[in-house]
This record gives sequence, C-alpha cells and structure tokens, in this order.
Amino acid sequence: MNIQDYFTRISYKGPSENLDLEMLTAILQHQIRAVPFENLSIHCGDTIELELEQVYDKIVRRKRGGWCLENNQLLSWALKTLGYNLTLLGAKVFSPENNAYADENNHLLLNVVQDGKSYIVDAGFGTVYQMWEPMELISGKDQPQTPGIFRFLEEKGTWYLEKSKRKVYIPNHSDAKPDPLQASDCRKIYAFTLEPREIEDFRAQCAYLQTSPNSVFVTKSICTLQTTDGIRALIGWKYTEIKFNFKQNMDLVETTILPDEEIEKTLKVKFNITLDKKLQPVNAGGRSSMF
Repeated sequence: MNIQDYFTRISYKGPSENLDLEMLTAILQHQIRAVPFENLSIHCGDTIELELEQVYDKIVRRKRGGWCLENNQLLSWALKTLGYNLTLLGAKVFSPENNAYADENNHLLLNVVQDGKSYIVDAGFGTVYQMWEPMELISGKDQPQTPGIFRFLEEKGTWYLEKSKRKVYIPNHSDAKPDPLQASDCRKIYAFTLEPREIEDFRAQCAYLQTSPNSVFVTKSICTLQTTDGIRALIGWKYTEIKFNFKQNMDLVETTILPDEEIEKTLKVKFNITLDKKLQPVNAGGRSSMF
C-alpha cells in the first residue's frame, strides 16, 4: 500500500506536504472523479469486504470503485498517511420512500480537524447528493457547492445533512419539475453524531446491505461517477448523465436505456471499470431515490 500509487489512481499531481484545506479539497475532488461509487461486486456474485488491504487492492490496483465502506475507508487511510487528524463517523441515511432515517448506522464518513475547525469529508455517497468539498461542521449555514447548496442542522447532539434541490430539465419534456419523491425544497441526506467509530462497527451492516432483499444495493446495480460539471450514473440498464446548473437553478438530465450488449462497454468508456466476472444488471423495487 503506497500513497504515490493512490495518487496515480486518482490522477492527483499536487502537493502532498501542505496538510491544509486546499489540499484536502483537491484530494477529495480527485478521488470522487476517479473512483466510482458502485456496488457491482454484489451483482457479479462476489462479496464486498471490509479489510483495508482488500479495499486498496480493489480500488487502487484493480481500478474499481466501491461504496462508502470502501471509498471512505480508502480516503481515511490516505489522509492519515499524509498526516491529517481525522476520526470515522457513522450516519443513518434518509429514505424518501419510507420518510425515515435508517435504524442503524449504514454510512461511513470522516471528521477531519483542520486549523481548529471540524470538517465533514465524504467521498462515498455518490449520485447528486455527493459533496464536492469538505463541509465545515457548523449548524444552519448554507454551504454552496457545484452540485447545490448543502447545510448541516444540529439538534440535541445529532447532526443532519440536507441539500437544497434544483429543478431538472429533461430534453423532449415540456416541463421542468422537482423530484416527486419529496415535495419540499430540501432533500434530507443523512443524520449522524460525532461519536468516533471503528470500521469493525460496520461489519453487520456490510453484510446486511449486500444480502437483504430490502437493501437498495441488492435491488439495484449501481455505478455513479462525479465529473467536472455533473455526474454519470448507470443503474440497472438506465444510463444517465447530469449537468449541474445547466440553466439557472436547473440541472440537465439525459437518460438512455441500454441493451445488455452495451453495459460492459459503457462501464469501460464512461467509468473506466473492467469487471472480472459477468454483471447481472438489476433495477427492481421501483424508482430510485438516488436522483
């Protein structure tokens, strides 16, 4: 496990000794644009493992992506290797379909202390709710980023992350409309506390999320990647490209349904992923809440 190999994997060529917010932001952005948020192993008949060495081998050496337990664990290793002061946190992801947060911590994120301030750093959420910059841990402050306006709200020791939603513009559709899964202007993303966690704390959820028929990771094959101005996503056979703020407060959404024979090529060309085993795409359980 070598930090220079990690830098090569994420195409980062900047400084590595500054340990400031600027470098932290650059590393985060390079990782989310190089390492997809994906669960394809589940739909290739493999098991997603928690051990750091296996995560490193999968993402750095085999040029795959992963979900939060992999992508954020790799990022935490890189940042600790560089000398950043950080702790792991656990979050409960909000489900719009159920209008509730998860019962257990099912998301891993990082709390980085820099110049006396705490920042939440998350390279493992994917989709349009992926932050592009570290977020200062302060309640009620709008923090505008290219994907939209994020903010934290704190109540009795629990922190909530939410994002203001834009309308979407879909070519060949006459109307631009917000996400029908949630009528409000804000989308709840997850809730967390500042209690430090260890990666072992997520072992039960790691097993549950890749085996339970109620898990979105079981009912959908997912691969998303941030670009310089939006995201790419392949969920089942549906390929989507989104350009943020295509018009004022409006995102451009273009979607194509791919035939089976186009899946492998799309993963290679759009996500730089080559799978060792045959992928079985799936997109069950209704409309995805990820967009």
